[in-house]
Amino acid sequence: MTIDRAVLTVIPRDGGWAVEFDGDVFGHSRDKDVARAAANRRAREVQDGGRACQVRVYGEHGFWAAA
Repeated sequence: MTIDRAVLTVIPRDGGWAVEFDGDVFGHSRDKDVARAAANRRAREVQDGGRACQVRVYGEHGFWAAA
């Protein structure tokens, strides 16, 4: 089973960071965390609209814990 989800990607852009979603680029900032916050706000809107979504940050691969 595959889940159709919206993917918002925080990417390097023009010396800073921005968010790419469905061909639209927004949330430009010099600070990656500010761009990530813009992505999370849009993701919340998408999710509230009933669509699953994911925020990816360019260059980050996730975190794992070993017990």
